[in-house]
Amino acid sequence: MLRLWGTSRKSLKTLSAVLLSCVIIGSLLAGCGTKTEWGVTNAATASGQQNSGGEASSQGNTGDSNKAGETTEERTITDELGHEVKLSGIPQKIFAPNLEDSLLKLGVTPVAQWSNAKSGHVYLQEQLKDVPRLDFTSGMPSPEAVMAYEPDLIILHTATYAENGAYDSYAKIAPTYVFKNASGNIEGSLTKIGELLGKSAAADAALQAYREKVEEAKQKLGKVTENKNVAIIRFAPRGVNLMGGQYLAGYVLHQDLDLGKTKLVGEENSANLSLEIIPELDADYIFAIHQGGDLTMMDSPIWKSMDAVKLGHVFEVDDSYWLGSGLIAYEKIIDDAVRFITE
Repeated sequence: MLRLWGTSRKSLKTLSAVLLSCVIIGSLLAGCGTKTEWGVTNAATASGQQNSGGEASSQGNTGDSNKAGETTEERTITDELGHEVKLSGIPQKIFAPNLEDSLLKLGVTPVAQWSNAKSGHVYLQEQLKDVPRLDFTSGMPSPEAVMAYEPDLIILHTATYAENGAYDSYAKIAPTYVFKNASGNIEGSLTKIGELLGKSAAADAALQAYREKVEEAKQKLGKVTENKNVAIIRFAPRGVNLMGGQYLAGYVLHQDLDLGKTKLVGEENSANLSLEIIPELDADYIFAIHQGGDLTMMDSPIWKSMDAVKLGHVFEVDDSYWLGSGLIAYEKIIDDAVRFITE
């Protein structure tokens, strides 16, 4: 018979009862999984498994709170050309040529940026200095070139980017959303991009800040521009034209800031300008965008006879953002307009 040295038979019975109780209690605690250190660890692990989708969403949103449509579950969004875009989770690697301004405004850096062989969007290069460039000089980059950056979402800013089979090729690489013309409605396209990227809160905040900037600028311009007209003249290689009030800088000045525009453009997006037409140019302030075009018009007596020229109200502006498409560009345009007109 087994004997425990130094232990009486009565003590042995007591010890056995204690051991049995410990086994029973240990089993109950293991099943409960809430009180012991091991149980807490298991509970935390289980909670992590249940919330793994939420954690991924938080990383994708980079601080954005989830709203309707901002979910890690699979969702289908129809683009402006009628394509169904299926997304699973929040996209992280974005290729959106010519929409870099809007991406950066939302705190998103693309995997590659648009380039015209010389450079990308000049006014954004400080933020995009480490982002590879894809050349669009000869058209859309090949699917192989885009695939090398492994995007999980492609956004095309205009329907022309989707032509000639480009959409079909790109859609095989990643879900591809196409705008008809994102530049024609910056606020609307930024809102949609925010929805696609789980950044709706950031988009709302950016738009609110922009609207406040517009109102502040209008107050500064005030009576200085009352009953005054503003013209934007673009000196491009293909000729000289007046920008209308439906897009880019024209939209900012004439729609957002409510500055008067010359009768020469009316409701049009642009109008050709020649020496013969200059006497009809009813502009009190002129913003000149030099885009590599012929500037000899400025040396003519007809040009110099304009009141805006005589008063020193002709301002040369930076073409990189005056022809830019996005709130970063728009805010710079507003700053220029206020500075040149009021100072």
